[in-house]
Amino acid sequence: MAKVLTYEDGIAAVYGGAILGGGGGGLLEEGLKLVEEIFVAGEPELVDLTELDGEDLVACVAMVGAPSAADQYISNEQLCWSYRNMNTHTNHRLKGIITNENGAITTINGWLQSVLLKVPVVDAPCNGRAHPTGIMGSLNLHEQQDYQSVQFYAGGKDDFAVQGFVEGPLQNTAKTARQASILAGGLVGVTRNPVTIDYLQKHGAPNAITMAIELGYRFLNGQTFDDKLTHILQQLNGVHIVTGKVQHYSLTKENGFDVGKLSVGDYDLTFWNEYMTLSKEGQLQSKFPDLIMTFDTEKMLPVPSASINEGMHVAVIHVDQSQLKLSSTMQNQELLKEIDVVIKAVL
Repeated sequence: MAKVLTYEDGIAAVYGGAILGGGGGGLLEEGLKLVEEIFVAGEPELVDLTELDGEDLVACVAMVGAPSAADQYISNEQLCWSYRNMNTHTNHRLKGIITNENGAITTINGWLQSVLLKVPVVDAPCNGRAHPTGIMGSLNLHEQQDYQSVQFYAGGKDDFAVQGFVEGPLQNTAKTARQASILAGGLVGVTRNPVTIDYLQKHGAPNAITMAIELGYRFLNGQTFDDKLTHILQQLNGVHIVTGKVQHYSLTKENGFDVGKLSVGDYDLTFWNEYMTLSKEGQLQSKFPDLIMTFDTEKMLPVPSASINEGMHVAVIHVDQSQLKLSSTMQNQELLKEIDVVIKAVL
């Protein structure tokens, strides 16, 4: 039976999603703004995989682009356009919506469509943490022989507005959607790659939306920052690495990604939207898909890589990947090699 989500669930999902975003997954303030819009429109529904048949189809909705892009814009009509057209493409066989990952915005991707289109959100995102490339949120479909990806995308305002459809090999369609996000001013809403529930069970991250909501409640229930940090580290079995001022912060936009690095105390972090590496005095301590996350200690908030400022006082945590709900793509060595190339360029 589908669960009717509350406004409080939405707030918790944004905070928990922001933590599981690992530096990416959208901006906290934008996620909170979206919660307000969602619950003015109505109440979304969340359904467990076990409530659906194995051969039922679901499609992924995602926001593709750079979180810090200044000209990003997506309307409700554009979001619904991409889903409706995908449903038509599948001969109206879609039974639910899944999101691509956990993040401040991405955890609640699809909640607005759930209200507007009266379609349930399925509690099995393509990944239980945020990741930089579209193909990492594509459930290893690129390894299915002769698989053809289908993506509908729309976004942008006035002269930046774009919408379209692309079909082909997953690498090509993912790059096309990414390029469309650049043309749209930084972001497009995408509905893509319908899969069966049986396939999603094997390659997605079942119950990762529930995990984000529970984590958000744990964080919000803390009275002090130390309480908040202790609560989430207990739930995730994580470690507090360092607290201090941000130094040597740099951020550049490259092909629709936020790329950069920073230092806190003796530790250095790199990011490619999400935090990629954590090093101490030149020695690698942790690497994606382990979760590395920063918190603004003064505001007592999770803060993504694109919102860091030089001199900000932050706490850095680490959570081993074994403690997360991850897609099969997070063990795909072909995809992880692409990250190694970017890391070498940033270091």
